[in-house]
Amino acid sequence: MPITKLQLYLKNCDQAIELYQKAFDATVNAIYRNESNLIAHAEINIFGQCVAFMEQESDCVIGNTMQFCFYFNEGDEEIIKKAYDVLKDGAKVEFPLGSCEWTSLIFCLVDKFGVNWLLCVD
Repeated sequence: MPITKLQLYLKNCDQAIELYQKAFDATVNAIYRNESNLIAHAEINIFGQCVAFMEQESDCVIGNTMQFCFYFNEGDEEIIKKAYDVLKDGAKVEFPLGSCEWTSLIFCLVDKFGVNWLLCVD
C-alpha cells in the first residue's frame, strides 16, 4: 500500500526542523546532507505523519494555497496551544488561537518559513 509523505522545500531547513520539533514534539527520522552541508533530504514525524524537507537554495515563493491541517480530539487542547505558542513568533497569524462556530479551539497561521498551518479540535 502506498504512503503519503508531505514534502517541504524551505530555506533554513535546520531551523525549521528545530522549530517543528519544539512545536509538535516531532522526532527526526533521517537527515541527509549534500556537499555544502545543506539538507538534501530529511524526514520528521509530526503526529504520525512523515514530513520531508529539502533545502531550497534558490529563491522560492513564500506562502501558497497548500495548508497542513491537523484535527485533534477533545482533550488534546494543550497540544494545539503549545504548537500555537511556538509557531506564532514571526508568523502571519490568519486566525489567532480561539474558537469559531464549528470548533472550540483553532488557529491558522503562516509561519516564519512560509508554511501554512491549521490546527483545531474536530
